[in-house]
Amino acid sequence: MLMIRLQRIGRKNDPAFRAVLTDSKNSTKSGKFLEILGTYNAKAGVIALKGDRITYWMSKGAQVSDTMHNFLVKEKIITAKKKNVLSKKSPTKKRKDVKAGK
Repeated sequence: MLMIRLQRIGRKNDPAFRAVLTDSKNSTKSGKFLEILGTYNAKAGVIALKGDRITYWMSKGAQVSDTMHNFLVKEKIITAKKKNVLSKKSPTKKRKDVKAGK
């Protein structure tokens, strides 16, 4: 199954991502992809996506990761609700027996 997702590029402490079309079996860090569909610079917050190619591959049956789905909604390439991409772990609980400042 084809998947459109983000692949991290860039140096340590300088995150940048590529939106790539890849097989879902490939690891995100494998470097294997079929086509580059855009970029995302996390520090600058700049998103550059090829909307026509993304819609083409989605029409051919490519699935989109949750984060990529939210980027497509933000850039108005698709019309849908954003998905929750936060961790599904239970929230951390504050301990009552610890006093503040000690």
